[in-house]
This record gives sequence, structure tokens and C-alpha cells, in this order.
Amino acid sequence: MLNTECLEQEIAWFSRVCDARFDAYFKDNESDKDLQSLIPAPDLSSSHTAYAEVVREFDFSYLERIVLVLALVPHLRPQALDFFSLQNSALSRPFSEIGGWRGKAHLGFLPTCETAAFILAGSSLEKRLHVANLFKDEHPFIRQGILRLESQANDEPLFSAKLQISHEYLQRLIEGERHKPDFSANFPAKLMQTALNWDDLVLNQEVMEEVEHIVAWLTHSRHILNDWGLQKSLKPGYRTLFYGPPGTGKTLTASLIGKLTHADVYRIDLSMVVSKYIGETEKNLASVFDQAQNKNWILFFDEADSLFGKRTQTSNSNDRHANQEISYLLQRVEDFPGVVILATNLKANIDAAFSRRFQSEVYFAMPDAQQRERLWNKLFINQERLHSDVNFRELAERYELAGGALLNVARYAAIRAVKRDHPVITQDDLLRGISRELMKDGKTL
Repeated sequence: MLNTECLEQEIAWFSRVCDARFDAYFKDNESDKDLQSLIPAPDLSSSHTAYAEVVREFDFSYLERIVLVLALVPHLRPQALDFFSLQNSALSRPFSEIGGWRGKAHLGFLPTCETAAFILAGSSLEKRLHVANLFKDEHPFIRQGILRLESQANDEPLFSAKLQISHEYLQRLIEGERHKPDFSANFPAKLMQTALNWDDLVLNQEVMEEVEHIVAWLTHSRHILNDWGLQKSLKPGYRTLFYGPPGTGKTLTASLIGKLTHADVYRIDLSMVVSKYIGETEKNLASVFDQAQNKNWILFFDEADSLFGKRTQTSNSNDRHANQEISYLLQRVEDFPGVVILATNLKANIDAAFSRRFQSEVYFAMPDAQQRERLWNKLFINQERLHSDVNFRELAERYELAGGALLNVARYAAIRAVKRDHPVITQDDLLRGISRELMKDGKTL
């Protein structure tokens, strides 16, 4: 069976269930009609479609499948919900028990949790309370990020929340693709990827041991927590601070940890997270943490001191607001079950409340002469493109530069050689590039 055929079958079944609910509620006055026996769900046990695989993966029940299709229908067959826009003629407004909301551009009916409760429970209070269990944090709908519940206001009833399917599962259910979210206004994080490998990482032995410690946790955390009986005492998350001068490999190390452990590394864009408006920073961060909650992700906060900086004495409302943001961050970072890496050039700028909760603090020092020579050689894999006068050992011993600066030197030297229509890079090309990098710090050759 094709996925489209499976979805058509599921939507047709869902429509019959809705018709039966409307007939029972408005015509027959039978709120307790057993829809499951009246209209059984299609058998998906032998279907190999993307939709059927998700249903089997989470062992979704009859009620759960109705909620799942309800969230899908606005994307696949919006007209199937048109009847839910029914008006209460006595009150000249929509029926409160049907719920629903209107989008800014979408003209059709959009469901809320109230809509799901109406279909599944009618006016039965007992069934309504059972439906509420489907929207709890521990249910796969929420825990696995399949559905998103968005309340219009904090003091409104639970069932008034918008019922939306996540973009990740929309792609998976429709196209069979496991979508990875990318940078957008609603997701201020960028997937970090690198063509480099673990062998390309040049760090001193102490730093490498700390990094391997993080890798070991990512690889064996489940075994440590469950088999060693530490799950009651230790939280599943891991928090670490990378600090040191710029260009010393903090970002590359985070990317390679993810690559080695097959975990996606997302770099948080702080320019889109931090907002001057009260509550917006917390909301932006919640978007990232909520989507990452039960995925194999590493969250990487670069220049973290701009967000995780020290709290100040509260002399005005702005100070209180800033301190509230830090407290919120502290809570989300501590409760996050995955790995959080904070990177900063200045450790002293990080709030002490975060430092106390780090499992490790890794100092990325400037590379020594031996490490710099290794970096030079790794930069220029094709030695045929180097003039015979190039002496990496001499450059490494004379000029203290971080790996990031060496990349800039290599780029400049290559461009200079191409501009001269010269087939190789000379020592002079490299020296001129080094001079440019030293000038940035007010130094000379």
C-alpha cells in the first residue's frame, strides 16, 4: 500500500468517526456511543508505509490515532473539518464544546484539544478526563515531540490549547523522511556539520582526555544510569563549559563530538534568542529546548557569556528581567536530558550558578609549537602546492597563532598565489598572511 493510499484510508475512517459523533451528539443525544465498535480503525498491521510505521512504533490506540489524524487533516484535507465551524444558532457563535481556532491566513477550521475531546468523549465527563491523559507531558505525543500544544494565554483551560503536529512528524508521516529542523524564525538554531574527522583535531593530551570523557558519557550513559543503578541519583543530562582564546577549536570539537557519537549538534543563534521584550527570550529558548527534549541532540551555545552572564543587583525592572532570564536558563539547562556545551572566551563572565552545575570545564589553550606544526601540515594536505622554501617548523616556532588564525592565513596565501597566477604557495605568501593576522591583535612580524 502506498503512503497516500494509507493516508486516504485513515482520513476516510476519521471522517466517518466525526460524522458519527455529530449525529450522536446533535441528533441522537447519545454522548456515550461506542465509536470504536461502531467504526473500527483500519488494520495497519501489514502496511509498510511511513504512517503505519509510526502508528506501530508507538503502539497508538484507537483514540490516539484519531488525535493524530485530527492534527494531520488541516495539512492534508482541510475541508474535512469544515463542518466543525458549525454555529450555535441560539447564541450566534461557535459551539464552545467543539473548540477550534482561526489562523491568520488559513480560512478553514483549526483544531484544539477541545476538538479532540469532543470527538472522543462527546459530553461524557469520564471520557473527557481520560482524553486529558493524551496531552500530558509523559505521553509520547508530547514526550516525543509529535504534537505541539500552544495556549493562547496561561490562565485558559488546558483543552483550549492549539493542537498542532510538529514539522518533523509532518514530514515523516507524509513523506517518510526524518526531518531535521533548520534555522528559522521559530527555531533559532543551526545544525553544525564538518567535513573534518577526529584525526584532524589537534589538542593537548589533558583536553583530549576531557573531550573523550564527554564522548564516553554520550556512548554509555544509558548503561551507567540503568545497569549501574545510578538513575535515581544522577540526571541523564551532561553540561560542560569550553573556554579559552578564540580559534582554539571549541566549535570544531563540539562538531566532532556529535559526528563521532552520531548526535546532531545545534548551534544556538543568540542574536535571535535574546529579546528586549519581557518573556520573549524565554519563549525563544523554550522552542529549542522543547524540540530537543527527547532527541539525540547536542545544544551548543557559542559566546555563551552574552546569555549566561553574571546576575546583577536588582536596581530596576530591566535587572529583574535579566535575572529572571538567567534563572529560566539555569532551570532548562539543568533539566535537559541531553548534552549542553557552553563556549566562551572568558570563563569569568559566566554566572557562578551555571559553573557549579557543569560536569566538566575544558580549557582550550593556545597551541604550542609542536601542535602548530601539526596544524600547518594538516591544513596543506596537497604538499605539491607548496614551494620548496615553505618551512612549517620555523613558522610554528616563531609565530603563536590559534588554529582559526591559521585557517585565515592559508586562505589568504592561496588567494595571493592564484592572483599571481602562481602554481604554488611560497613562504612569503604565508608570512604576509601571518602579518595580517598579527595586526588584528596589534602585533607585527
